[in-house]
Amino acid sequence: MEDHRTPPRTVPIASATFSDPVTAEIRRAAATGIYDIRGGGAKRRLPHFDDLLFLGASMSRYPLEGYRERCDTSVTLGTRFAANPIELDIPITIAGMSFGALSGPAKEALGRGATLAGTSTTTGDGGMTPEERGHSNRLVYQYLPSRYGMNPDDLRRADAIEIVVGQGAKPGGGGMLLGQKISDRVAEMRNLPKGIDQRSSCRHPDWTGPDDLEIKILELREITGWKVPIYIKIGGARPYFDTTLAVKAGADVVVLDGMQGGTAATQDVFIEHVGQPILACIPEAVRALQDLGMHREVQLIVSGGIRTGADVAKAMALGADAVAIGTAALIALGDNDPKYESEYNALGTTAGAYDDWHEGRDPAGITTQDFALTARLDPIEGGRRLNNYLKVMTLEAQTIARACGKSHLHNLEPEDLCALTMEAAAMAKVPLAGTDWYPGKPGTAY
Repeated sequence: MEDHRTPPRTVPIASATFSDPVTAEIRRAAATGIYDIRGGGAKRRLPHFDDLLFLGASMSRYPLEGYRERCDTSVTLGTRFAANPIELDIPITIAGMSFGALSGPAKEALGRGATLAGTSTTTGDGGMTPEERGHSNRLVYQYLPSRYGMNPDDLRRADAIEIVVGQGAKPGGGGMLLGQKISDRVAEMRNLPKGIDQRSSCRHPDWTGPDDLEIKILELREITGWKVPIYIKIGGARPYFDTTLAVKAGADVVVLDGMQGGTAATQDVFIEHVGQPILACIPEAVRALQDLGMHREVQLIVSGGIRTGADVAKAMALGADAVAIGTAALIALGDNDPKYESEYNALGTTAGAYDDWHEGRDPAGITTQDFALTARLDPIEGGRRLNNYLKVMTLEAQTIARACGKSHLHNLEPEDLCALTMEAAAMAKVPLAGTDWYPGKPGTAY
């Protein structure tokens, strides 16, 4: 008898290469003809600080007693040449985020929170606002290729100057601020027409290499009377060589930003496919400083995905003097807060995933210039929340340092760490857990 039953079908299997997000982006690109723009940093899974563990003390190491034995957190930045280096109570600073990308209340809140915590904040592109300067005890002035809002008077009012050569989210790329965020005030500060898209240059207009940069640094020192530290910020591209050149050009401080670091707006393809994770960058920058005999004399600030006190401690164990936070600071202020879930849904997203910062419709009032939205952010309350967050991060880092027997966060070292994955071990140059080996370790054949 003939069998007419339906033969079994194979189970449908989605492509790992052409995943749902990938095919959705192909359809979006085909429909619009425009590349995707967003804010934030890399969203792909990358080797990160979670792939490292502290060993702690036991028989072979002597721990410190919590709350009774001191663990210092202070750091001084700019000791190489500056007459007035910056002294911070904690080694956690606020990264550069511009007025324009952020609202006025958000910039004020960052200044208030940093001041309460005893640390510094940074202007970002577009100049210095009176609110930010007025509420920031220690303010770093960013000097960017665009020169938007730049003037010598503000340079002299700053506590340090940060020359931005690169950014972790887009090393080799310039900034972007779309017209919907260029309000009357932003346009006036940047000398731009209101409502017109703005793109910043990817390189400085008046120097082309490290020799020229040395001249530019001397010019800035003369403007400020050699009083304030000069930072150089580099993206996570070639950290050994870039750090070397920054030091030889005369930097007091090197700021190193990995690809998990955020941006206000750029192409998604840039964020996800250019640069290196911060975990891979720190050891190479430290090696450059050590080879020059400048480790600790030229301070190293690292950023890019710093979230917890454990991240702070791990970065410092790898050789950093301090860290900078951007995205985490905005979350502390209220960015992507679930209380605005219905409004995020109306924008086609959800709390925790909103990254269309360039559109200027942020329900939290942080990445917008819409007065109705910015009024939602109380800068005093925002500053209090940021201070609380910084306090917790510092206490967490101290807890770990004491468990490793360290009386200062700067005493943490690679010997205190092990790695959970081969990738993290190779990047951080610390042993794979349970071994004394990492890929590429000197003296080994593999």
